[in-house]
Formats: sequence, C-alpha cells, structure tokens
Amino acid sequence: MDESRDEVGGKPREPRKKQPRKVSPRYLENAALHYLKRYSATVSQLKRVLLRKVDRSLRVHGGERTEALGWVDALVEKLVRNGLINDQAYAETKAHSLRASGRSARVIAQKLKLKGVSTEVVAQKVAQATAEVSEDAAARIWARKKRLGPFRRDPSTRKDNRQRDLAAMARAGFPFAMAKKIIDGAAD
Repeated sequence: MDESRDEVGGKPREPRKKQPRKVSPRYLENAALHYLKRYSATVSQLKRVLLRKVDRSLRVHGGERTEALGWVDALVEKLVRNGLINDQAYAETKAHSLRASGRSARVIAQKLKLKGVSTEVVAQKVAQATAEVSEDAAARIWARKKRLGPFRRDPSTRKDNRQRDLAAMARAGFPFAMAKKIIDGAAD
C-alpha cells in the first residue's frame, strides 16, 4: 500500500513540515559552523542567517528573543576573534574575482555593500582590484564574455545591435564613453 496516501479516503497526505529545533547557544554555534563550511560569509550575512533560525525557532517553541540575540552577538564576536569570519578577506576575494570576470567598479562596490561590508573596506578593496585589472580591461572582458560589439559572432550584425550593446555595457556599470570606445573599437 502506498504510504503517502491517507488511510481513510485514499487522498494524498500533505507532507509534514520539519519543525525547527529549539534555539540554544550550542545549536547556533553548530549552525554557524555548518554554514561557514559551505559558504564564505561576512558578519552581516552570518547574522542574518542565524537570526532567521532564531525567529523560526521562537515562533514554534516560544522564548525570549533578546536572550537569543545576545547569543548570536556573542557567537559572532567569537567567530571574528578566531578568524573564521573576516570581512576584509571576504571583500578582497570577492572584489578580485568579480573584477577578473569583467565587472565594473560600480557593480563590485554595490555587491559588497549588499553583503554588509563597510564603505571604507569596499573603497579600499575596489581600488586594489582596479590596480590589478583596469576599468578599461574589465570592460573588454565583459564585452568579450557577452559577445558585444567587436566580439559578436556575426560581424555583419554589429551596426544593427550597436544601441543594444551600448545599453548592455551601461547596465553592467561602465561609463558611456568607455562603452562607446569598446563597442565601436576593434576586437584586439
């Protein structure tokens, strides 16, 4: 007999939703370590993840939110102290990888700010990434990856798609003058 069916009436049973565990300092530490094994994260990101777990648990089991928030703050301080979370290192790695993939300085700064990295660190890391790969080189990388302008498969469609290509470069965060230079330029 199919176990996913209700005994009476034969209607399909709704799947049970997994109940969250009761929040405790030990549970939060295990959850944080598990998350950090899988993902590189900033302090802000880890706090968001842990607060979602706390809120889910408190809805089901009840409890004091302020106490749980204290546990989260203490845990995050401990992880920063032990070097498991480092916003500087995260920002540096992310900025360099985004720049190498052809992202503009604007996009890199925006993505880092969304992850909760401080403005000073963002400015510093974007400047470092720009020193390695210039904005012009990043624009060329982006145009080549997206097959814009001189990198189109069919060069005869280049003039027809010029406006579309310029718009794509603008959406990618590159200044108009730079986008125009790349789109109207040669592939080499």
